[in-house]
Amino acid sequence: MAAPDWLVARPVAHRGLHDSARGVIENTPTAGEVAARAGFAIECDVQLSADGEAVVFHDFTLDRLTTGQGRVDDLGVAELAALSYRGAADRIVTLDAYLDLIGGRVPLIVEIKSRFDGDLRLTRRTADIVNRRKEPVALMSFDPDVTEALRTLAPAHPRGVVAMAAYTHDEWAALTDEQRLELTHFMHVGRSQPDFIAWHVKDFPHPTLALARHLGLPVLTWTVRGPEDREAAAGFADQIIFEGFHP
Repeated sequence: MAAPDWLVARPVAHRGLHDSARGVIENTPTAGEVAARAGFAIECDVQLSADGEAVVFHDFTLDRLTTGQGRVDDLGVAELAALSYRGAADRIVTLDAYLDLIGGRVPLIVEIKSRFDGDLRLTRRTADIVNRRKEPVALMSFDPDVTEALRTLAPAHPRGVVAMAAYTHDEWAALTDEQRLELTHFMHVGRSQPDFIAWHVKDFPHPTLALARHLGLPVLTWTVRGPEDREAAAGFADQIIFEGFHP
């Protein structure tokens, strides 16, 4: 599908409009509410709970942000909701609850997290949720298998690929050589068929962006952390995904 105008109409608050110094933690209901009140679109992340629910949380493990420990997907929704965020009163919520909170006031871009292991349970659950909603919601993932699956699972919602120039950091160590090659050279585009690309702000310019323009795909860029990043992206991206300042 062609990406709708609302996808790039306004800056996108990365994981909501968070500020830990003020007790507003990323991906929490409060961060979403602050962003919506400010009129920014919102990006959030989802992980899978042990009982198969999509919950709004970035990391695969709980330790960095909460009083819990271990993997997110080792706990059910009720157990996750019982945990406290460090420095905030918020609790981990389901994607359904987060959508209820935002209430369609601003667009929501949901990043579906993946271990690149072929497990599409989170993708299916996320699609089930958004297919029942009428709010402006886009879906994206680093994993082209997820984006490809969304063509069938959620055809009415814009789908994107989150991408960057290189996948050499330790967090990508589990990728196979074939996966790394495909991601690095955007070789999956024929099967993933994204409606948009979310590109790393430090990786402009790049041949993948020329391909995106050739295909007529809007480009968002992440994570823009100040005016300098915004200026660097201005000639390449249609909209920013930002944090740490108000554009």
